Amino acid sequence: MATSTVVPRQTGSQPSFLKALRLIPGIALLAAVGYAGKLLQQFGIDLSNTHHLGLPTIEYVLWAILLGLLISNTFGLSAWLRAGVDTYDFWLKAGIVLLGSRFLLGDLRHLGGINLLLVFFEIVFSLAFMTLLGRIFRLNPKLTSLLAMGSSICGVSAIMAAKGAIDVEEEDVSYAMAAILLLGAISLFAFPLIGHALHLSDRAYGLWAGLAVDNTAESTAAGALYSDAAGKMAVLAKSTRNAFIGFVVLAYAVYWSARGQAPEVRNKAVFLWQKFPKFVLGLLFLSVLATLHVFSAAQLTSLSNLSHWAFLLAFAGVGLRTNVRELTRQGMRPLVVGLLGEVAIASITLGLVYAAEHFFRI
Repeated sequence: MATSTVVPRQTGSQPSFLKALRLIPGIALLAAVGYAGKLLQQFGIDLSNTHHLGLPTIEYVLWAILLGLLISNTFGLSAWLRAGVDTYDFWLKAGIVLLGSRFLLGDLRHLGGINLLLVFFEIVFSLAFMTLLGRIFRLNPKLTSLLAMGSSICGVSAIMAAKGAIDVEEEDVSYAMAAILLLGAISLFAFPLIGHALHLSDRAYGLWAGLAVDNTAESTAAGALYSDAAGKMAVLAKSTRNAFIGFVVLAYAVYWSARGQAPEVRNKAVFLWQKFPKFVLGLLFLSVLATLHVFSAAQLTSLSNLSHWAFLLAFAGVGLRTNVRELTRQGMRPLVVGLLGEVAIASITLGLVYAAEHFFRI
């Protein structure tokens, strides 16, 4: 078996085909975990109804995440599964695009001026407060920039978008992602409990989840755990935040470039387009088609079902890609800064949403 052989030159289609094959085991695991979550939800409902227990319904979203966390933190993920599991972000974005068929342009317009102001405030406050905390705790300035971008826009996606733009060290990227991921996992359990305790409406809670939870996956899941309507509002508010990613990353790229510590940004328009989350355009496009009644009622139902299936795989991936032991090994100071910052952001935005609901009837 140790003989040396000449490997024939592969055709252009073979590498892509083999790459796709390597994704299948991990995607199958996402589907199995997600579907198991669906079965557990139905089992809980049937058990409660049969024995008149009056148990609260645990949504498939939470079951899928819990099962994923259990697998990731007990057995771990083999290398041959990881590539497929990492496609959860694709399924998340596909689910959001398909969700556009359930938004009419009137729904998007109902986001309203007050809510848009809250989105803008969240971004500015998060950037300023995380920067202040980073300086107080004497974190590496670029690590502070990553935490500020991650908390203000879209978590890991913003961190990865900034990675090359501000020429940051790989270790800082790992630290920032560890803090954002761990705090995102905590929000899945804390946010619904707080929302129910305060008796927030679906709209107010969804807006809060869209404003205060960093990663798109966790924000969408936190909203869906509350109600379907809250989930839609969370997606809408979070997508609005995501749309600012290009501008925020560009600002940091220019800042660090001016100090000779990052590549020069030669074409700002091209830079913005490269960083802009394209799935937001997909959501808007399907919303336009739905508003124009291009789809029949049956087609809208099918698109909605496809969206649910895509989210099923995405939420399973949220649990499977979160390994608590690995995250805590990255160091405590970034986690402390992240925790203090996220608590402040969640508290301030909750207060503003609560006030807006009662005084402006959002």
